Amino acid sequence: MRYNFDDNEPDSGHHRSPTPKLDADWVPLQTHPVFTAAAAADFGGTVSPPLRNLLASDGASRLFFWDCTILCVHRISIRLGEPEPTSVLAASPSKVLQPDVKLDFVVHKISINKNGSALALVGPGGLFIMYLYGHTSSRENTLICRTVRVGPQIYYGGHDVIRTLQVSWHPYSDFHLGVLSSDSVFRLFNLSSDILQPEQEYYLQPVEPGQSINATSICPVDFSFGGDHLWDKFSVFVLFSDGSIYILCPVIPFKSTYKWESILEIYNDAQSFGLKSANSKAISNSSLPISWLEETFPNLVQATDGGGMPVIMAHPCALFDASLALQGPLRRACNNGDEGDTSIKGAECEGRAVSLLYNLISKDSVLVTAWSGGQLQIDALADEIQPVWNLGSPPRVRVDADDNILGLAMICELITGKLSKVKLDQPLDHTVWSGHPPPLLRLAIVDLALPKKMERDSLVTMFVDKLMDERIYALHSGGIDSIILHFLPFTSQSRGQDQTMRTPSVHPVLNTCQGDTSDPFPLCGFASLSDSFGYSWIVGVTISQECVVLEMKTWNLQVPIQVNNFLNGGKSVMTEEKNESERSKIISKDLLSGPKVVLLPQSSSNMRSVTADSIEGRSMLHQYFKLFHENYVEYAHTVYYGLKHQGPKLKRLIDDQHAHLKEAQKKLLKVEGKQQLLEDRIERAIKLHNDLEERLHRLKNLPGAHKRPLSKAEREFKSTLDHFAGVELDALHTSIDTLTARLRRYPNSSKNNNLVNNQQQKMYRRNTYVQGSQISQLKSSLKKLSLLNAENTKKVKLVESTIKSKERNRC
Repeated sequence: MRYNFDDNEPDSGHHRSPTPKLDADWVPLQTHPVFTAAAAADFGGTVSPPLRNLLASDGASRLFFWDCTILCVHRISIRLGEPEPTSVLAASPSKVLQPDVKLDFVVHKISINKNGSALALVGPGGLFIMYLYGHTSSRENTLICRTVRVGPQIYYGGHDVIRTLQVSWHPYSDFHLGVLSSDSVFRLFNLSSDILQPEQEYYLQPVEPGQSINATSICPVDFSFGGDHLWDKFSVFVLFSDGSIYILCPVIPFKSTYKWESILEIYNDAQSFGLKSANSKAISNSSLPISWLEETFPNLVQATDGGGMPVIMAHPCALFDASLALQGPLRRACNNGDEGDTSIKGAECEGRAVSLLYNLISKDSVLVTAWSGGQLQIDALADEIQPVWNLGSPPRVRVDADDNILGLAMICELITGKLSKVKLDQPLDHTVWSGHPPPLLRLAIVDLALPKKMERDSLVTMFVDKLMDERIYALHSGGIDSIILHFLPFTSQSRGQDQTMRTPSVHPVLNTCQGDTSDPFPLCGFASLSDSFGYSWIVGVTISQECVVLEMKTWNLQVPIQVNNFLNGGKSVMTEEKNESERSKIISKDLLSGPKVVLLPQSSSNMRSVTADSIEGRSMLHQYFKLFHENYVEYAHTVYYGLKHQGPKLKRLIDDQHAHLKEAQKKLLKVEGKQQLLEDRIERAIKLHNDLEERLHRLKNLPGAHKRPLSKAEREFKSTLDHFAGVELDALHTSIDTLTARLRRYPNSSKNNNLVNNQQQKMYRRNTYVQGSQISQLKSSLKKLSLLNAENTKKVKLVESTIKSKERNRC
């Protein structure tokens, strides 16, 4: 066991044996004093609180929970699998981490970096970073931690209206934070060097200039970093509100570390299928990425010659004559590779896109898009991602006195191209380095069946199970759902499995809304825990600050354990359904079928004529004794040892049945006690039903009850108006707010420009006056000239007529 006696350093020991500095009592996590002190959080008086996640785990031995009432972070040390393999214990009391500055916004999300040293506090009005081990002072059980604001000139809620849409730590750096904001800019901050200015800025331009567009196609909503697969590790996937997905590649934090083998694999792949290819287009498309790799990783060429190393660091690099291209929108490809339905949004999806999740499962890069109507759109990349630049669009680079790159900013314009045809039964070598964005293979569309009150404008947040990549958790206002993917195209091919596309299975894990008509009671915290022994848990925190811990089975994908949880009066009640097949496996079928049938020999008919003292009688008796021993004595021994071995399991099942019986008896007693109350409610319901029927009959007699229904064209027009009001109007307001924020950021420059403009206007007015007087003189001169020209024309005609008359007289 490893112990942590210093609060200034993170604990790097095994997560099963954390020990705090002070003596602590270990209690079940759901009964920890932090969660049992049920003080409802203040959500601003809204009927439906916003979807939040105020719980985070460092992946080892600690949980972090943001308390909205006292505005602090609770650091809770936990033990997984002690004393029972399925239990979760927490140390009490917890350590309280207090920020040293006052937050001027409501925290909606907390997120911890990879090494557990910094915590991001995200809200609609700003972004703060709390350094967990760099505290300034301490009192009693409270640590005062240094807390700083990130990008105050950009994301400051007091003056500007630029909102943070998504904040995420980079998976390959401990100090780089990616931020997507409402001004359609993706920024990457390096917290170890500068928290005021971003290290990298990418201005997203998803539409070509001059095209007619919808407002939803220019408003981003979410982004996700890629996984450890080829160029995916350098990719950023951006989701827009109309469901379109774009790719930025390559985006790499300065001085981030990567595995040497993975970078070498990308480098060799680009040389084998790019420079050494017979296709000239592949050669030209791969030359720039190869040079970028050699400049970003200078030791790569030396490493290929034999100087291997475990990790390799990325150096700052920028192409001075090219900017990253915005690849997309990603289109659909059919299973046979034909360009069938290439629409982005499925017919079953409703509303607007709200969140995006990237998940790497073996060889498959899966993208899951959540819609506000409660649907999940699951797609897989049918081709590999390739980096693409727009030549002739130089970026803006910030350097120091020694010409070292400190930061860069570039405009990422759209790159369009024909959808590359991809067949699943052919290798991907036919389409590599084609310069086209990879197509999407539609796997499934999952409907979460949310209550009617939430199905029009629902917020959905998705998480990946830490032990089983095929399982995805969806957190929404109605609770938590578990989605298990059974079909993956490339993984199924590699394993030689059946190519039939099985639909994902959806299992409600936690239900916080009873019925379709009740108000949602959302969770404000979610975390997934796992240990090295294959056990997995999910932890949820309600808005009344209660904790729910559920064990998730990972060994059986076909019949997972379902846990139904509902909230009744602020108290959580859990009922776990046991699988009947587990009970049938306790006693084998051979024991249940009984002993084998004794087959008598053919000479048994003459048994009466044989005496017991004879040789034949003794041999026959010995044969019968042998048959009896083989069929009955051995079976009895097998039954004895089987029952002795399965005794504890049978006792556990019997105890469980007795416990369920007692619970059922208690519920029956409660039902009997409430029977009279239920009968009164039924009578009132019947009376109310009769009153409603009478009212309905009276309403039918009103003049407006016999109006004609809307026609098909009218319904289509109404749906268009509803879509504009629900989605595009918000997008337009966001664009207007963003433009207003940009104008407010430069007040000083605008004043100087006003002085210059006033002087230019005066000069313009003078010039305009002089030009106006000259134009009037020219007009009068033209009029005189026109009159003179007309008179001269008349005189010429008169002279010509007289000459012609004289010539006739002469003739």
